[in-house]
Amino acid sequence: MVFGQVVIGPPGSGKTTYCNGMSQFLGLIGRKVAVINLDPANDSLPYECAINIEDLIKLSDVMTQHSLGPNGGLVYCMDYLEKNIDWLQSKLEPLLKDHYLLFDFPGQVELFFLHSSAKNVVMKLIKKLNLRLTAVHLVDAHLCSDPGKYVSALLLSLSTMLHLELPHINVLSKIDLIESYGKLAFNLDFYTDVQDLSYLQHHLDQDPRSAKYRKLTEELCDVIEDFSLVNFTTLDIQDKESVGNLVKLIDKSNGYILPV
Repeated sequence: MVFGQVVIGPPGSGKTTYCNGMSQFLGLIGRKVAVINLDPANDSLPYECAINIEDLIKLSDVMTQHSLGPNGGLVYCMDYLEKNIDWLQSKLEPLLKDHYLLFDFPGQVELFFLHSSAKNVVMKLIKKLNLRLTAVHLVDAHLCSDPGKYVSALLLSLSTMLHLELPHINVLSKIDLIESYGKLAFNLDFYTDVQDLSYLQHHLDQDPRSAKYRKLTEELCDVIEDFSLVNFTTLDIQDKESVGNLVKLIDKSNGYILPV
C-alpha cells in the first residue's frame, strides 16, 4: 500500500511551493518522497520531480497544434493523460516500493469540479496501484479578507470535495501573509471552522456590488451550511510546526503507516 497527496487549488494558491516545502519536510522526517508534476503549464519547477507530464505532452505544443487557449489546452492535456494512463502507471511502478507520492496538479479549477479527466486519472491509479491518497486543496488565505471571495472559496471547496470523492483537507495557505491584506472582520477561527455564515451578510451589504446579489449569496451560504462539510486548516509552508501539524492531519485521513 502506497500513500500520498493530490495537491490541488486555484492558480496562485501556492501548490508548487507547497510541493517543494512538503517534500523537504517529509525528507527531514525520514520519508522518501517522489514529486509527480502533472501540470503541463508549470515549466519552472523549484523541486526535482520524479515524473514530469511534459515528457508525455506539452501545453505549448497543444495550444499551437489545436489552436487552443491555455484553459482548453489544459483540459486537452488531462484528457490525453487519461487516455495514456499506462504511461503514468509504468513511471510510477518503480517508485511504489518505498516512496511517498506528491502529485502536483494544474490550477485550473474546472478540472476538479466540472470535468472528469483529472478525477478519472486519480481513481484509475488508486485502483491499479493500490494507492491511499488524500486531496490537499489549497486556498490563498487572503480570500478571507473579502467576504464575497471567501464565500466563493467555500463553494469551490465544497464542489471539489463532492466531485473528487477522496479523503480531503482544505488548507488556507500563506497564512503568514494574511495580516498584510488588512484586518479581518472576524477572528481567524470563524473562517477556519466555517461558522454561522449569516454574520457575513452585514459586511457583504457594505459593498454595492455584493448587495445586488444578496439573495443569491444567502442561498449559496445555505447550501454550504446544509452540507456542513467544509472547514480549513492553516499553513505557513516555511514554519516546521505548521507543516508538521498538516502532515498529521493528512496521515490521519489516509491511514498512513510507516513502511516495514
